[in-house]
Amino acid sequence: MANVAFLGLGVMGYPMAGHLAAKGGHTVTVYNRTAAKAEEWVAKHGGKSAATPAEAAKGQEIVFACVGADDDVRAVCTGPDGAFQAMDTGAIFVDHTTASAEVAREMYAAAKEAGLHFIDAPVSGGQAGAENGALTVMCGGDRQPFDKAKPAMDCYGRAVTLMGEAGSGQLTKMVNQICIAGLVQALGEGLNFGMKAGLDVNQVLDVISKGAAQSWQMENRGRTMIKGEFEFGFAVDWMRKDLNICLAEANRNGARLPVTALVDQFYATVQARGGNRYDTSALIHLLMND
Repeated sequence: MANVAFLGLGVMGYPMAGHLAAKGGHTVTVYNRTAAKAEEWVAKHGGKSAATPAEAAKGQEIVFACVGADDDVRAVCTGPDGAFQAMDTGAIFVDHTTASAEVAREMYAAAKEAGLHFIDAPVSGGQAGAENGALTVMCGGDRQPFDKAKPAMDCYGRAVTLMGEAGSGQLTKMVNQICIAGLVQALGEGLNFGMKAGLDVNQVLDVISKGAAQSWQMENRGRTMIKGEFEFGFAVDWMRKDLNICLAEANRNGARLPVTALVDQFYATVQARGGNRYDTSALIHLLMND
């Protein structure tokens, strides 16, 4: 058991922090930009809330965060009320935000300068994975602080892996999102084709999910795609943010992402039609309504 903090209680952070308290028995101090959410979490899980990231981080062995994007990471780490100014020498900051590899390297360097450790640790598995404590956690940073923080991350991680130096966690998450983007588009095209062909597409799913076409998306989104149900899950807005990170990194490293760039534009069309908060499986909506 350890004294830890968790910064950011969104749809991912709220249950992740809960697992730290319930499964790990850790003493958890939480911070959220909307204070009422932090107070609600404390009422449910115990621990205490703090008014700023710095206040939450003071005296903690490990500080976890799951916020919005690069600038939010900078704010909770090195901003005027950021955690780094209050953390004890040798303490560990674990960032679960999906952000750029660039900001991960920047925060790693800032942490080193302050006598701290920084691990970029984006997750995959969505809200359901967070609630069920079954996330995949991809980490970048140094071995010693990773080994120290891993038992805590195991509270909500089905697989917690150090991928390499600072930024490697974020780069691995980019691979994850690139693979998902093309797969969801292909699944939508296949299901729409099946419907146009007059097939029983639920039976089609039963059959092809046993073969080489099987995927997490097929198993968990195929039937809702057929029904046209998208008011849940990982929002299109979030996916576009992630894909923009991937495309920017590809411009830096020279990787070609033609399909990913195309799918990103399909998601832009979903947004233009008001589907900003639809699940990423809403790509089929374009095919069914054009």
